[in-house]
Amino acid sequence: MVELSELEALVRRCLDDFYSRRISNLSNLRLKELLKRKNPYLLRAMGLRTAGELVEHILLLHAQASDETIFGDAFVEPIVLAVSRGRKSGAKGIDIEIEEEKTYKAIAVKSGPNIFNASQTARMNDEFQELQNRLRQHLRNLGKQFDPILGCSYGKRVIEPSAKRRYRVISGQAFWQEITGDPDFYLKLMRLMYDYPDRQRERYLQEWANAVNRFTRDILNDFARADGTLDWEKIVQFNSSCD
Repeated sequence: MVELSELEALVRRCLDDFYSRRISNLSNLRLKELLKRKNPYLLRAMGLRTAGELVEHILLLHAQASDETIFGDAFVEPIVLAVSRGRKSGAKGIDIEIEEEKTYKAIAVKSGPNIFNASQTARMNDEFQELQNRLRQHLRNLGKQFDPILGCSYGKRVIEPSAKRRYRVISGQAFWQEITGDPDFYLKLMRLMYDYPDRQRERYLQEWANAVNRFTRDILNDFARADGTLDWEKIVQFNSSCD
């Protein structure tokens, strides 16, 4: 088990990385790249009237989609690797491999417990199967069972393998306890954040304000009429025209 002081330092480093990536994500974002990925009909249907409203809305959509991915990469996976007594996997779709006395755990780490659709579940099955096939002789020689796991950092979902999903799903407290042996580890992670996110947030809010100002300028320059109203036909042409 990682010492508490080491875990505290690790949590802080991971939060630093999380905020640095969030800020970089915003500073490198460009309006036209974002507009290409949004539904202009939905945006118009929402009754957005000002450049500021449009910018705030699409930035929020972008942040909601990207923050969970960034957090998983910058915070969850490094901590799982550090506390799991395992090693980083080189197998496609698998993050951590832990060799125990009687089992060989292969863990795909996810930030949240959103259930995969059928095609994603099938792909996950295939990725676990590919690793198991490579390890088959090694596991047979040692008499160890292969234990594929989809581990989620939060939530309460715990699902045993089935005919369609040939791996375990464990979430939240159960996941952290599985890899650390500590039933309170999920609480320690929250406690060790202290007020650090509050102090980091100021940097992020300044970058957010910069992005709002930059995008608002670009909307008015490129997608607004002379009287200041949004030109929705121009927006949809940019997004969807064959030209």
